[in-house]
Amino acid sequence: MSKCWYILHTYTGYEGKIERTLRTMLEAKEIDPAILTDVKVPVEEVVEIKDGKKKVRNNKFLPGYIMVEMDLPDLGWKDTCSKIRRIQGVTGFVGTNPSDRPRPITKDEAKNLLQKAGEIKGEKVVHVKQSYAVGDQVKITDGPFATFSGTVEEINAEKDKLRVMVQIFGRATPVEVSLLQAEKI
Repeated sequence: MSKCWYILHTYTGYEGKIERTLRTMLEAKEIDPAILTDVKVPVEEVVEIKDGKKKVRNNKFLPGYIMVEMDLPDLGWKDTCSKIRRIQGVTGFVGTNPSDRPRPITKDEAKNLLQKAGEIKGEKVVHVKQSYAVGDQVKITDGPFATFSGTVEEINAEKDKLRVMVQIFGRATPVEVSLLQAEKI
């Protein structure tokens, strides 16, 4: 069998503790490092702008779940899986009964989760906590339209963009800016 990613269901808030427990078990050789090769708590970077200051936080985008990479053997997989299930706070593997062999997630699902968490090289996904509404007055703080003020006309949450109507040469002109380039007045 080859290495695959599995999703482990846990109590919400126990993700970090369970990750540390699994890493400790690997170091103590309680779990074979050839079978359990990696443990990840998927987090995403969130940028929040409050009082004109940028604050960066890491949020779990799958609270209550941990990703584990395992190379489960055909014989002896029950021993490893039962050791993992017995950790306090673990409820089991997603999509399977305790007596069944865990089912891995697809390679595409694993790639998407790891990319969202910034684990795979490429563009790291950073989300901006949105605190704008259509009609809000904003000041553009960065880019070619810095120091201009205007009214929010449209919010594109997927692309983290705002369309702001600003006065340029006495005319209302739509300008598209990143959520990071504007702040409420």
